[in-house]
Amino acid sequence: MELVLFSTLGLIFGVLLTVIIVVVFIKTRGKKSDNIIEKAKKEADKTKREALLELKEEQFKLKQETEKEIKERKSEIKDAEERLQQRENSIDRRDQILQDRENLLSDKENNLEQRQKDIQKLEEKTNDVLKEQLEKLEKISGLSKEEARKMVMKHVEDSMTKEIAAYIKDQEAQAKLDVDKKAKNLLTMAMQKYASDVTNEVTISVINLPNDDMKGRIIGREGRNIRTIEAVTGVDLIIDDTPETIVISSFDPLRREIAKVTIENLIKDGRIHPGRIEEIYEKTCNEIHSKIIEKGEEAIFNLGISKIDPELIEIIGKLHFRTSYGQNALQHSIEVANLSGLLAAEVGENVSLAKRAGLLHDIGKAIDFEVEGSHVEIGEMIAKKYGEDEVVINTIASHHGDVKPTSIIASLVAIADAISAARPGARNDSLENYIKRLQQLEEIANSFEGVEKSFAMQAGRELRVIVKPDEMDELTSIKVARDIKDRIEKEMQYPGTIKVTVIRETRVVEEAR
Repeated sequence: MELVLFSTLGLIFGVLLTVIIVVVFIKTRGKKSDNIIEKAKKEADKTKREALLELKEEQFKLKQETEKEIKERKSEIKDAEERLQQRENSIDRRDQILQDRENLLSDKENNLEQRQKDIQKLEEKTNDVLKEQLEKLEKISGLSKEEARKMVMKHVEDSMTKEIAAYIKDQEAQAKLDVDKKAKNLLTMAMQKYASDVTNEVTISVINLPNDDMKGRIIGREGRNIRTIEAVTGVDLIIDDTPETIVISSFDPLRREIAKVTIENLIKDGRIHPGRIEEIYEKTCNEIHSKIIEKGEEAIFNLGISKIDPELIEIIGKLHFRTSYGQNALQHSIEVANLSGLLAAEVGENVSLAKRAGLLHDIGKAIDFEVEGSHVEIGEMIAKKYGEDEVVINTIASHHGDVKPTSIIASLVAIADAISAARPGARNDSLENYIKRLQQLEEIANSFEGVEKSFAMQAGRELRVIVKPDEMDELTSIKVARDIKDRIEKEMQYPGTIKVTVIRETRVVEEAR
């Protein structure tokens, strides 16, 4: 019973204790909440007061800055107003000055008008006086004003005409003296600056043989080798009693050079027979072609000329194997080019163009035996074909006076051509006439149909004509020989007789492979 009582009491005491503790805890928490709320209110009041203070400070600063800016703007406006006032004052002064000037100009204009009126009145009075004086002079002299003027003008014209004529005559005489003197000086200086050897081309070449036995080998059995050489090369071989020497005769330097090199190569080779002769001849022709190009390139290089067509260079090289009155055509052209350049330098013309025109002035002579026409016409055609300058074309056409020169360079080249040709020993008229006669012989023969090629030999005493065997039979070749003979007798003048030989050869060649 007691145990139950103590248990009940303990239970009640525990419940009371728990309730007390809960009440105390609730009160304690309520005080803390109140403290937190109170603290939060105090902090909120403090933050509010601080925000109000910052707002007031910012408002005060903004007010001060606004007042300062207003003061500055007022100061700027005041300065601008002062400047405007000064400008207005300056404009007013200028207006006053302009007004004063306008008044002054108006006064001067009035004065000028008055003076003009006065001058006009004086002129009228003067004209009246002059008119009266002229009327009195006309009455006294018995001449009108127009008649007197004509008389005075005629007297002045007569006197001045004599003076002008005398002056012109003196000036022309002086000009002629000056021109002659200057021209002589120019030519003398150009000729002194350029000097070259004068060599006269001949129509023969001499080949030295290693021994006299070689003569027999060149002649061959029954003369077949020498006949083949003469037929292939178109030259005349002279084999006389002179020891170890053979003479090649031909009016064409190119043929003579080819024949000379061919024979020299045959002597070196040692195998001399018709087949080998033709083979060496073909090889020599190719070598000479290379030499022609080399001569052309050498000429333009020495003259300092550039931009020339390769085909034109070859034509220039062919001039080395042409002659004009015994003068080597290429050497003559180079000499004319140098003289033209020197003369052009003296008178202030284009030196390079003058040299080019001088080098090409006789270019037609390189192929005048291949193309019909004079060397002037052929040269003009070549220059146009290869796009040469108009000055060069006119120089070629006018250097012999056939066409009027259109430039100073054309005249200079004609002068240089005359200088080169007139040098002592430069040319031989008789040799040129002789060569022209041989060329005419070959031209007559080549004009017949079926003729392959022809060669004038033995100084023009023999003409050998090679015909095409497939186009001409034996009987026709006899007729051609007679027709050539008749044309030679009709068209040419020559001493002695000319032997015409027509050669018709049928050759069959087969190759075994």
